[in-house]
Amino acid sequence: MAPDHEMGIGELAERAGTSVKTVRFYADRGLLPQLPRTTGGHRRFGAEALQQLRTIRALRTLDVPVPDIERALRGDSALRDAVARHLVGVRDELAVLRWRESALRLVEESASPAERAERLAVVAATPLPPDPTELARFWRRRLPLRRLPRKLSAAIVDAAVRIPPADPAPDRLLAYARLHAHARTSVAPRPPARDAGCDPVSLYEGLGVAYALGATELAAGSVPGPGAALDAFVAAHAGAQPARDTPGFRRLLAALLDRTADPDVDRFWQLSAAVDPSAPPTMGAAHDWLRAALAANTAVPQGG
Repeated sequence: MAPDHEMGIGELAERAGTSVKTVRFYADRGLLPQLPRTTGGHRRFGAEALQQLRTIRALRTLDVPVPDIERALRGDSALRDAVARHLVGVRDELAVLRWRESALRLVEESASPAERAERLAVVAATPLPPDPTELARFWRRRLPLRRLPRKLSAAIVDAAVRIPPADPAPDRLLAYARLHAHARTSVAPRPPARDAGCDPVSLYEGLGVAYALGATELAAGSVPGPGAALDAFVAAHAGAQPARDTPGFRRLLAALLDRTADPDVDRFWQLSAAVDPSAPPTMGAAHDWLRAALAANTAVPQGG
């Protein structure tokens, strides 16, 4: 078609493979360049309008909203920006669909009506895709927030909260749903007795180092026992008292940790590990390894 070829609204619609009503809609919104009308008042369009209409139809085929198309037609960079924004939305929709598929598979694979009912109930109460708010609240109820710098408390919560991969298997979704339900319904206790009278900043900063070392030992399959990880764990508690790291202190610490263990926290860590078994060990798993190492270190030898 020659660049100076003029078309009426019917010919433009036919060449673009759409209806006159559609052409009129886009023309009325100012999205199609128009030539001066005929003396009879009929719309006239040129080659530029045809190209513009084809671009609009292609974008609408991809479900790009009309307001975004209006911005996209201002230039190539605007088009790229509009497509990028729409792509983000599509990815979000796909994530929702993947979670919904996993939830439906979880219900479909139930072994009995009772199991199906339990799974339906727990999944129905879980935000999908995951929202870590409830898991974070679980920890904030258990930390001495008024005595911790905001940056430190945020780091602890971020390290403790684990959500499944973007494309979860049904069993991982179920673990997450149960984790979310547990976090939502567990009663928050007072801060652990081991934190009373201690410097919480020193304690939690030291525990971060100890847990990192303990997780490394755990991942390597090391048997719990004396070493740098246990020394860092004891040092965190001793430095927060303050107290000296002695055999007597280690025995007292082992007894204190046994006495102040929180079953709700233990359950949280068990479910967290099931959410993503391929991830590094949780802080809870590292804590258990360190407690086992402390118990082995303070055990009284038989016959001694």
